[in-house]
Amino acid sequence: MGFTASRDYTATAKLLHWLMAVLIFGLLALGFYMHDLPLSPDKLKLYSWHKWAGVTAFALLLVRLAWRAGHRPPALPDSMPKLMQLAAHGGHLALYLLMIAIPVSGWLMSSAKGFQTVWFGVLPIPDLLDKNKELGDLLLLVHKSLNLLFVAVLAGHIGAALKHHFIDHDDILTRILPRHAKEN
Repeated sequence: MGFTASRDYTATAKLLHWLMAVLIFGLLALGFYMHDLPLSPDKLKLYSWHKWAGVTAFALLLVRLAWRAGHRPPALPDSMPKLMQLAAHGGHLALYLLMIAIPVSGWLMSSAKGFQTVWFGVLPIPDLLDKNKELGDLLLLVHKSLNLLFVAVLAGHIGAALKHHFIDHDDILTRILPRHAKEN
């Protein structure tokens, strides 16, 4: 498994990127929507779906990290200032760290609140903590705060990609678009 030196991402990297993007936007929308709903069977069903999707996103992230370990992303353009390159790498690192921390905080919160996750209603995910209301409430705050931070970092990520495309007129955005797929 060698490292790629192409200017485009591999088709697999693009697929994983866009699957994660769709899943994450869905998770964020569902999470913000369901939070303030009154307690009902429908709210509990949405929470189950949210947890299933969160476990799926976490599993997909592990696949994505494994893929990336053997397939280096394309280099940033030499024309990009070093400080901007550092910011881009820092932003990507923040996204990856948050994609790990958010589902783990949700898992911990669910465990502390005494609600085991059963993935797609079939596979029980073991609780990581004993039931503890105060800790569960604290972890809810952590989960919410991490998601708000994620939205801010994600907005910066999308904003930077659009800036590169519409202002800098470089290939930063186009090389991750599906229509520019290259062979694995």
